[in-house]
Amino acid sequence: MNVIRHTMSLVSLGVFQLGRRTRSQHFRGFLLGTGLGLTAFSSVTYAQAEAQNAKVNRKLDTSRFMAEPITDATVLLGDKANMRHRMELMIMEIQAEFCRALESEEMCGKKFKVDRWQRVEGGGGITCVIQDGDVFEKAGVNISVVTGWLPPAAVQQMRSRGKDLTEGVKLPFFASGVSAVIHPRNPHIPTIHFNYRYFEVETPDGQKQWWFGGGTDLTPYYLDEKDARHFHQTLKSACDEHDTTYYPKFKKWCDDYFRIKHRSESRGIGGIFFDDIDSPNQEAAFNFVTGCAKAVIPSYMPLVQKHKNREYGNNERQWQLLRRGRYVEFNLIYDRGTKFGLYTPGARYESILMSLPLHARWEYMHEPKATSKEGELMKVLKNPKDWV
Repeated sequence: MNVIRHTMSLVSLGVFQLGRRTRSQHFRGFLLGTGLGLTAFSSVTYAQAEAQNAKVNRKLDTSRFMAEPITDATVLLGDKANMRHRMELMIMEIQAEFCRALESEEMCGKKFKVDRWQRVEGGGGITCVIQDGDVFEKAGVNISVVTGWLPPAAVQQMRSRGKDLTEGVKLPFFASGVSAVIHPRNPHIPTIHFNYRYFEVETPDGQKQWWFGGGTDLTPYYLDEKDARHFHQTLKSACDEHDTTYYPKFKKWCDDYFRIKHRSESRGIGGIFFDDIDSPNQEAAFNFVTGCAKAVIPSYMPLVQKHKNREYGNNERQWQLLRRGRYVEFNLIYDRGTKFGLYTPGARYESILMSLPLHARWEYMHEPKATSKEGELMKVLKNPKDWV
């Protein structure tokens, strides 16, 4: 009897494995009709086979990333439901996809320098940078996955946004995100910035607060209305898949946030920006952020391809450098992410200041002619408009 059972289990397993590779309705009918695999012993064998397959498939294919993940691969795969792990895998994929898209536009074959770093206080990151490329004068695409204790300045900043955090006590935090700033060489290609992040803070009573934030915005040096409409429409479509109220709300938030207040002008033509997203639930919030991150390539790469071979002269170059000076002013004076990074103990300043351009310029009391192409851009920067 034992021999018969053993034989049946082997036959059942062989038929099962064949069935996994065959989608024919006839074969499924045959499998059901034979009654193979209906014994308890065979069911156990199936479960063993599935467990073995799962074990094989749990090896993480890190070749699709720019470097090894910050968290050990076995830990990442050991608890796939953990939002920390899901976010890390997502930002690793976004980083690699964007870096490879940018590299494909470099005519000289320039590749990103990949710098994987660790932080003594906990976690680390992967900084990818191109400098002096034919198309990209400086391009940085970073991911970071860090843990530690919230510095007092960061607690104050979060409390000012309505977070219920106690001052004067140690608050452990986790933060992960992907951030990129691309400064092209050709003044007709806009600069793009995007950042998508996830944050957790543990309160003294053991409760966990979490939220997502991020956004994508465009900083052109010369106004191309078709480019502006394409960029905003792509972001709007990404938002509309989740909630049709998101785009108008986050577009206004972006216009308000990326404002150089001391000059009464915007850094660029906006996009979307949001923070403290913790509804309707964690799964929905994660899916929304993922959709926005995946919209970066289709929103931006067509603009690179359209303009990278356009001719330009010294006047265009000098104007580009002046506008980059404005970029520096905003990032160092107002940008919340830069401030948080600089406040954090053990901060990696090279990665935080990656957003700064390779070259910039400040000219005393510069004012372009209102009728010039430069003046045309300034009208929009002074008074943000709707593009879609």
